Amino acid sequence: MPRFEYTEGTSSKFWEIERKDTVVTTRWGRIGTEGQEKTQKFKQTYEALQAYQKQVLEKAKKGYTRIKPKDTAPAAKTNPELEAAILQAPESDDGYLVYADWLQGQGDPRGELMALQHAQRQAQGAEATSLKRKVAALYKKHQGTLLGVGLTSMLGEKALTLEWHLGFIRGARVAAPGFDSDADFDVVETLTMLLRSPSARFLQELTLGLPDNDGDNEYGDLVKVITRLAPKTLQRLFIGDFVFPDESEISWVKLGNLAPLLKALPQLTTLRLRGGEVRLGPVELPELRRFTMESGGLPRPAVQSIASAKWPKLEQLEVWFGSVEYGGRFRPSDIQPILDATGLPNLKHLGLCNAAFSDELATVLPKAKVLKQLESLDLSKGTLMDTDAEVLAANAAVFKHLKKLDVSQNQLTRKGVKLLASLCPDVAAGNQRDIYDDDEGGRYVAVSE
Repeated sequence: MPRFEYTEGTSSKFWEIERKDTVVTTRWGRIGTEGQEKTQKFKQTYEALQAYQKQVLEKAKKGYTRIKPKDTAPAAKTNPELEAAILQAPESDDGYLVYADWLQGQGDPRGELMALQHAQRQAQGAEATSLKRKVAALYKKHQGTLLGVGLTSMLGEKALTLEWHLGFIRGARVAAPGFDSDADFDVVETLTMLLRSPSARFLQELTLGLPDNDGDNEYGDLVKVITRLAPKTLQRLFIGDFVFPDESEISWVKLGNLAPLLKALPQLTTLRLRGGEVRLGPVELPELRRFTMESGGLPRPAVQSIASAKWPKLEQLEVWFGSVEYGGRFRPSDIQPILDATGLPNLKHLGLCNAAFSDELATVLPKAKVLKQLESLDLSKGTLMDTDAEVLAANAAVFKHLKKLDVSQNQLTRKGVKLLASLCPDVAAGNQRDIYDDDEGGRYVAVSE
């Protein structure tokens, strides 16, 4: 419940407010007392939200200051030697179970939670259901100990979601709350508390939604927090988990300078980025298997960083180049190292998507060295027309080994789709877009602004 305090002279008062659907609850009194409580019920949710906002504004005008929640989790019991065993094999249960025994011996409820969650994973039927209830009850009872008051207060707004694994947070998603939320939620503060939490010391997956629903969506501050605090167990990172254009246009979201972050996280195995104005710098990710960059206009230096990246274990590469109007000015020569499979011995899936130069790609792809090793090729959301389909079809033999070819959301007519339909066993060609009569010859990518 958001809390406000007013202290001046002899006055020392607090005021709290909470809204749940159509119910608004307020509590007030002198600091240090329980105070009084009042509940108001409204017919419509928007009426409750208006009442909430009006009362908050009135208190602010009177000089009340919002008190941010603090992380008050008690100091966690730790055993560096046992934690090191988990870090050496984070996918194995063995290290967790040894740690669980030690924690239970210390009277730490996390140890019991770890043991119960492990038993739940092994059980089936009625036993699994019973253990699931026990896990939920134990977690609820000790939530404050496991998370602290600060993080606990952030749950339930779809702005902080957690996935638990054997007593620790394995996956987390952090985002700004919705427009209609009245949560006392600061995204940067929440991410900081999360990454500092003992429960997140073995975090493996992190997802960031929109950082701000009211102002400019820039990830700079969040990226700095991850760079500074992310554990070495972090393997999968997704920055830009939002729906476009419903939540924001893709080019309105600024990813910013990610070079320091990539340097700090060489252990990543999966990296997905969505947004614009991104800087990558030199990329060296020796463990990376999957990389996805979704953009409405990818800056040329970022394309060059991707083309020259050192990621020898990469298996899947997908790049959305974007519109010329939003910076997507490229030619196949900019990605020649990729076409030549330079430093990409394990690449099996290649996505050259949302490309304004799809016509040029159609010409160079049949001769590309990388094509021979691919299992799937994604040319979706681009500007392929029937003339380009004719070029690809004329080189049908070099595509036969592919398991899948995606040419959906291009600008093909039925004739073009038919030409490509038999290039490989699985050709996706749905949702083709119209051709406009303009100076660019009618070509435009599917995702731009």
